[in-house]
Amino acid sequence: MKKFINPKQFPKILFILSLCILAFGYGFIASYKKWFPYSLVKEAVLYINNMDSGPDSLWYYTQTGQTKDITIYDESSAYNALSLVTSMIEDDKMSIRVINMEGELIHSWDIDWFDLWPNVTHIPESDHEFPKARPGTNIHGTLLLENGDVIFNFEDLGMIRLDVCGNVVWRLEYRTHHSIFQDEFGDLWVPGLIRHTEPLAGYPNYTPPFDEFTVIKVSLEGEVLKEISVFDVLKQNELMGLLNLASQGGRDVYVTGDTLHLNDVEIFPSNMEEGAFKAGDVLISLRNINTVLVFRQDDLEVTHISTGTFVRQHDADFIDGNTISVFDNYNIGPKDYGQHSKIQIMSFPDGEYQTYYTGNKERPFYTSVMGKHEWLPNGNLLITESKKGRAFEVDQEGETVWEFINLAGDGFVGIVEELHRLPVSFTEEYFGELTQGCSVSPSE
Repeated sequence: MKKFINPKQFPKILFILSLCILAFGYGFIASYKKWFPYSLVKEAVLYINNMDSGPDSLWYYTQTGQTKDITIYDESSAYNALSLVTSMIEDDKMSIRVINMEGELIHSWDIDWFDLWPNVTHIPESDHEFPKARPGTNIHGTLLLENGDVIFNFEDLGMIRLDVCGNVVWRLEYRTHHSIFQDEFGDLWVPGLIRHTEPLAGYPNYTPPFDEFTVIKVSLEGEVLKEISVFDVLKQNELMGLLNLASQGGRDVYVTGDTLHLNDVEIFPSNMEEGAFKAGDVLISLRNINTVLVFRQDDLEVTHISTGTFVRQHDADFIDGNTISVFDNYNIGPKDYGQHSKIQIMSFPDGEYQTYYTGNKERPFYTSVMGKHEWLPNGNLLITESKKGRAFEVDQEGETVWEFINLAGDGFVGIVEELHRLPVSFTEEYFGELTQGCSVSPSE
């Protein structure tokens, strides 16, 4: 028997439908205008996503009570120059911008994966990192050239060069990530990866899918000039224990997934006095096995290595012919008074190391992932505390002389992948000259 709606129920049904339509309409406008309960909903989403480390989680936002982007600025002690900031900003947008010491915008590039890389052929759609919805990815590794062009990695997806006006100069269809280092000859050194879905000859304990990490040398025209497998470096130097350190079995040693996590590459320059390190030596950081090592380009011989001194470290830099500095995330600190990352300095001839800078209860400094540091010409140290959406400069006594907070609206900060202090040749007037030929300045 068919059941029909009682005509007496029509007013109630229409009333409910009207409420639904009004609620939907208000929700749409509230989301756009950020009216109540936008912030509450966003907080709830962040809370849920913070329990989820999956690729779709909004891990790049954190709550903050800060309301100013520049909270500390000691003009007499800071290294005064423009800064290049790579970060996530509000509304799930990626950002590369130039700011002055007061935080004022000088120039920016409009970064959108879907606009800049519309036809993807080098990554299968089945890959878990294939972008599906904005932002789709994040930027990790950025370099500004003298002519105003910017080169950067879409994390694990590829490298791209844009001119100062935001036009694509070239795209490199290679899964680059984490960092870009320009050597004294102008070439770029970048971490890369090859994702294997089939077994790889010579590595029987590697179970697909897994990532083979590479060091690649790229010209300023976007051409791969050299490719070095980190697998080959470890195997050739009989460091099979490191290659299989992330084993997941008991009696059977097998590894899978992201076993090494290469996150930095740097080349020792010829204009730096040699010591333990020689011109052309390659310094790399392997996060997931807590290892930094130096090897020669020509024969891949590992000359210096440190394993276990750092915990999930990033951004290893040459300081001189015998010394490196490392951003030590140090994820194992006691949580009762707060975890604190460190900037460590290590001498390779004798293996000694010291903590140059770290946080404490009164002066927190911690990021569980990412992180950069940069030694400035005046001896100060510029640190990027990525997850906290913060970058700060400390003098040689460890006092903070400049601090930047990457505000993302409504009581949130977005992650800062890196903040780099530019050479003094980059000025506001110089950017004005560079953008004169742009039809519409990306910073407008």
